[in-house]
Amino acid sequence: MNFVSTRVITADVPRLVDFYEQVTGLTATRFTPEFAEIGTGAARLAIAGAGTVPDGIRDGETILEFLVDDVDAHRDLPGVLMPPTTMPWGNRSMLLRDPAGHLINLFTPVTEAARARFR
Repeated sequence: MNFVSTRVITADVPRLVDFYEQVTGLTATRFTPEFAEIGTGAARLAIAGAGTVPDGIRDGETILEFLVDDVDAHRDLPGVLMPPTTMPWGNRSMLLRDPAGHLINLFTPVTEAARARFR
């Protein structure tokens, strides 16, 4: 398991992506209109729209994201909000809350393009 990114949920993906591109001086990769990433070397900053998460997750919440070998092997963990689901950008993801209420995403790249990003 590796910690690889923090994802920020927003109602306005383009505006937040533009802001973080200005802050970091880096160019985001826009995978879909609802999902972009900025690679900062050691980790990624992911920016996603509310349509990428279950209802009840608020604008401005952040998600700690961990790369795992097989996300489906973790489906019985407590606090699951979204069971393993294949996302449009090629990751199979599962969303849960830790006991303190923080959002956690466990994911496994399942497409060749997604796997290439984590080599």
